[in-house]
This record gives sequence, structure tokens and C-alpha cells, in this order.
Amino acid sequence: MRYLVVIEKGETSYGAYVPDLPGWVAVGESIEDVQALIAEAIEFHIEGMQEDGLSIRKPTSIAHEVEVLMNSA
Repeated sequence: MRYLVVIEKGETSYGAYVPDLPGWVAVGESIEDVQALIAEAIEFHIEGMQEDGLSIRKPTSIAHEVEVLMNSA
């Protein structure tokens, strides 16, 4: 399964979350760090759900970028 991960740049770090897995986040010093950490968090979360006999929510989120042209003022 492939989950959409949203990465946001903060003042001193990067944060990541998974819209289809509420409550799971990761924070890292670089994009590479946060990508690795959120991947570990997703795997850990899914393994725990499987061990508990819970159903795994299938990914449904998608992303779309919109280009906006701005007039210079």
C-alpha cells in the first residue's frame, strides 16, 4: 500500500503526517530524516494494528498541486 505523506517545513525542522492514518506524525531536521521517520512510524503502526487484529485503513488521500500566478505589486 502507498500512503500519502504531507511534509511541512517549520522554523527549525520538518514535520510529516499521513492523512489516512490520523495521529501519526514525525519530525526531523531534514526532509530525508522526516521521510525515514514517517516510514518507520507507518510500518510500526500497521504492524501493531495487525497484531491487535484491527483492520488496516486503505489509503484514499491524493494530492494535487495548483500553480498560481501572482502579479508583482
